[in-house]
Amino acid sequence: MLTKEQIKQYQEDGFVIPDFKMSENDLLEIEDKHNQLIHKFTEYKNYCPAVLLKDESFLKYCLNDKILEFVEQLLGCNFALWNSSFFAKPAYNGFETPWHQDGQYWPINPLATCTVWLAIDDATEKNGCLRFIKGSHKDKKLKAHFRNNKENLTLQQELNKKEYDISKSVNLLLKRGQISLHDVYMVHGSKENKSPNSRRAMTMRFMPLSSKFDQEFTFDSKPSFKINKIYPIRK
Repeated sequence: MLTKEQIKQYQEDGFVIPDFKMSENDLLEIEDKHNQLIHKFTEYKNYCPAVLLKDESFLKYCLNDKILEFVEQLLGCNFALWNSSFFAKPAYNGFETPWHQDGQYWPINPLATCTVWLAIDDATEKNGCLRFIKGSHKDKKLKAHFRNNKENLTLQQELNKKEYDISKSVNLLLKRGQISLHDVYMVHGSKENKSPNSRRAMTMRFMPLSSKFDQEFTFDSKPSFKINKIYPIRK
């Protein structure tokens, strides 16, 4: 369970690192499934936006009882898993993720999602750990983005530099098996990985059942995130 102080930190800072570690057996299973995925779909070597569309067996790790308890404390009893992504960021050639807000990409109304970020490898400054701008979620607004067509980016939407204060950035340093939870409006990104160590991570996206996901929405003249189903969780 999250403590009162951890819930307050999530509300104030936009993220929290709970007391949790995924079992080593589960981590080894995830590694094996991911290796099979990128062997079959080489285009996902750096980033797979919807792993459940390709292999629904990843669902097991998203429905971890302790993770669901954390999410329930933040979103309430009635919520749903709507997406899981995999950020592989391989050694020496792991792509950069520009500063952005997740909600810029997602056709959810009202916009609300808690993202669980699971470290499959230790996440360090050297291998391109996630970076957050503390408190950047609090106005509950999507800020101005532009399209960055530079190669070797996992995502192309980037925040205008005037929209965030880099001095408030913090590194999300996690050990293998740890998780963080962050708000849909949180400004975040990560540097490229030129280190000899991979920085794999799996994300799990949860939204309250009071929100709706618009499957017909298009973004940037292309289809937006597509999902095969919503997985409701009611307690």
